[in-house]
Amino acid sequence: MTQSKMCLVLAMASGIVCAASVPAKAAPASPQLGSVLKRAQQFRELQVTESEEVKLGTAVSERVRNRYGVVQDQGVTRYVTLVGRALVAKSSRPGLPFAFVVLDTDGVNAFAAPGGFIHITRGALGLMVNEAELAGVLAHEIEHVTEKHTIKAMQKGKMIQIGAEETLSNPGVFGRLVDKTTDLVLAGFGRNEELESDREGLALANAVGYDPRGLAGFLKRLSDRNAKSTEKQGLFASHPEMTERLTKLGDLARPMDGKVVLADRYTATISYKAKAITEVAAVEAGSAGLTGGGKSTPAPAPKKKGFGISNLIKPGGGEKKSAEVTGSGASRGVDTERNAKGGPVKTLVVVNVTAADLAQFKKQGGLK
Repeated sequence: MTQSKMCLVLAMASGIVCAASVPAKAAPASPQLGSVLKRAQQFRELQVTESEEVKLGTAVSERVRNRYGVVQDQGVTRYVTLVGRALVAKSSRPGLPFAFVVLDTDGVNAFAAPGGFIHITRGALGLMVNEAELAGVLAHEIEHVTEKHTIKAMQKGKMIQIGAEETLSNPGVFGRLVDKTTDLVLAGFGRNEELESDREGLALANAVGYDPRGLAGFLKRLSDRNAKSTEKQGLFASHPEMTERLTKLGDLARPMDGKVVLADRYTATISYKAKAITEVAAVEAGSAGLTGGGKSTPAPAPKKKGFGISNLIKPGGGEKKSAEVTGSGASRGVDTERNAKGGPVKTLVVVNVTAADLAQFKKQGGLK
C-alpha cells in the first residue's frame, strides 16, 4: 500500500488527519483504528422475530390505550373486530393475532402497532357513514402491519442500537424499543409507506367485496370538516397532500369491482357523532399527563414529511407545558386530533369471534 493510500484508509476509519510526509510505518493511527473497529463490532442491526413483534405491539398498544382510553362497549368492539377479521383473512399475514381497539377520544385518528394491534378512535367512527368506509381505514392500517412499516423504519433510521451480545429479552433493550416504536406509531408514517398502504389497502378491501371508494369518501368528509382550520388537521391532513391522495385513490379504485357498502348495518351498531374540530378538547403538545392526570406521556417524535393516517398538524414549538386542556388547539399550533383528550378507562375490551361468527357476518353482508 502506498503512503497516500495508507493515510486515506486511516483517516476514513478513525477521523485522524495524517500528513503525506509521514512514513507509513510511523503512522500513529493504529490504536485509534483498532478502537473504531472494535466499537463497530459491538453493535448489530435490529432484528425482530414474529413473536418479538407481537410482544412489542402488545406493549405499544398498552401505551396507546393508556394515552387515549378505551371505549367499554362489547357490541361496538365486536362489530369493528368482525370487519377487521374479514379483512385479515384475505391479508398477507392472516396468522398474526390481530386485535382491534376502539379508543375513547373525540379525535379522528387510527394507529397501527406492530404484531397486529389496530386502534381506531370513537371520533373516527362518528365521522363514518357506512361499513365500506370503516373497512377502508382498517385495511389501510392492516397493511402498515403486514408490511412491517414500523419495524422497517426503525431499521432504516437506526433508531436503536443493540449490543452484539444483547437480545430483545433484555428489559433495558426492550424498554428502549417500546419507547421508540410508540413514538413512531403516534407520529405516523412517511409518504412512501402511506402510498403503499393506500394501494394495498384498497386492494384488500376490494378482495373482501367492499366498495374500494369507501376510504376516499371518508377522507373527503374529513377534509370538509377541517376546511376552516388554519393548520393541517385530521387523518391524512389536507391541502395539496389531500388533493393528491384523493386523486390517486380514485384512480386506484376505478378498475376495482367491490360493491358492498352496508350503511344500514353500520348505523345500526355505531351511533357516535363526530364533533367539529373546534369542539374537540385537546391537551397541549408536550404537556405532562396528556390524559388529564397521572403519568406523563412522551410527546410524539418529530413528524416525517408525508400524509398519513395520523399526520395531522405540525405542533407549534417544543416548549413543555402543564397539562392544559383547550377547546381546540388549532389556533395555538396544536395537533388537535392526535392531542385530543382521552377517556378515563384503559382496560382492553376482549371479544371472542369464532370462524362460524365470521362466516355468518360475511354471508349476511354479501362479502367474499
